[in-house]
Amino acid sequence: MDSLLNTGRPPVFCPGCSHERVVRALDKALSNMKITGDKAVIVSDIGCSGLFDTFFNTHAFHGLHGRALTYAAGIKMAQPALNVIVTMGDGGLGIGGAHLLAACRRNLNLTLLILNNFNFGMTGGQFSVTTPQEAQVGSAFLNRLEKPFDVCSVARSAGAPYVSRCSSYLDDLPYEIEQAIRFEGFSLIDIWGICPGRYTKRNKLTPQMIDDSIAGNEPFTGVITDNLRKEYGQHYREIASGLQKIAPPVGINTEYVPPEAGRREVIILGSAGQRIITSGDILCTAGLTAGLKVTQKNDYNITVLRGPSISEIILSPEDIGFSGTDKPSVIIALAHEGVEKRKYLFGNLDKNTLIIRVKGVDIPDTQATVLDIELKEQGFKNQDWALASLAVMAKLNKTVSFDMLDAAIKHVFKDKILESALNLINKAKVQKA
Repeated sequence: MDSLLNTGRPPVFCPGCSHERVVRALDKALSNMKITGDKAVIVSDIGCSGLFDTFFNTHAFHGLHGRALTYAAGIKMAQPALNVIVTMGDGGLGIGGAHLLAACRRNLNLTLLILNNFNFGMTGGQFSVTTPQEAQVGSAFLNRLEKPFDVCSVARSAGAPYVSRCSSYLDDLPYEIEQAIRFEGFSLIDIWGICPGRYTKRNKLTPQMIDDSIAGNEPFTGVITDNLRKEYGQHYREIASGLQKIAPPVGINTEYVPPEAGRREVIILGSAGQRIITSGDILCTAGLTAGLKVTQKNDYNITVLRGPSISEIILSPEDIGFSGTDKPSVIIALAHEGVEKRKYLFGNLDKNTLIIRVKGVDIPDTQATVLDIELKEQGFKNQDWALASLAVMAKLNKTVSFDMLDAAIKHVFKDKILESALNLINKAKVQKA
């Protein structure tokens, strides 16, 4: 088969750079395997190895430094028939080390070619995770402080089923690359080479020295028997095919007319345990029953069980470009914690904003219209205040109607919880607003 090299963009590495040998070897491997350009993807990293995708007439993806394996995983899962080859330098290897570990553990059918020239060649010759401690590099003495990374040993420990280490000057490098591509699972080749633009200006390194160094290290020549297992994509599809199909989401039909026209913005200010987020969800669902566009933005502490809990809801007949609001139509003030978190809002409000405030909750000075309600005295539990406040809004014909609210509750809740929520709304209907 003809070469896949891009004649309009020949390799442009420094004279003597070993990367060009890898380009030619990869092309030869693809040619020997009769892989056409539409069946191959080259995913490249930043750095000199990041130029690879421009040199081939194949599909290509060029991403952020250290992240090439993540893009490659997505491509392979979406298009399992494609041959996905990742090119990465030792710089990207270090920056994306966690992604390497994930790829080894996952065993998705990708081939990773690490073009290892022991430094950040493109950015000035700084030390990388594979730089020998005795080397002279562009980052002063820092490499003497860290132990170099043995790529192959780490990959084996992380579960990679195919690991190989070789020289860029190996005569049968195309065959080495071909064997890795043919392997059904994650394959990695640590390809040692020379960077004449940076590294060898300060350090003596020859092809023979690379051969001698590789020979003096633990050999890695391909299959790691202890790590052999099913390829991730195939295994995933096998398991997924046996699972019960998930029913499509239940549609919400437009049945009602909202009590107020135009865009309405509601902020519920409460605390953990008051079911603020759930009530925001119910209000959004109620909007959907009236054919409105809706957004919900929530804010609460990562500790979850204490602190403020806030839900900002927008209901609009028009598209909503941004989910935030600084001048809401309605504020429901249920607890000091939520009010404190959004206290900056109150000074900018006018009488067109309605504040529904539970008795005993202090709010900053404001020009908004304030309606005080006594939920505790009327027998509502603290965790029910948010839902009861929605019923108050419906009673006032603000934003939501009782028909919209009942329909939303029936969409969100089931069985005993549904019955309890409907009873709560009915109880709120007969209370004084």
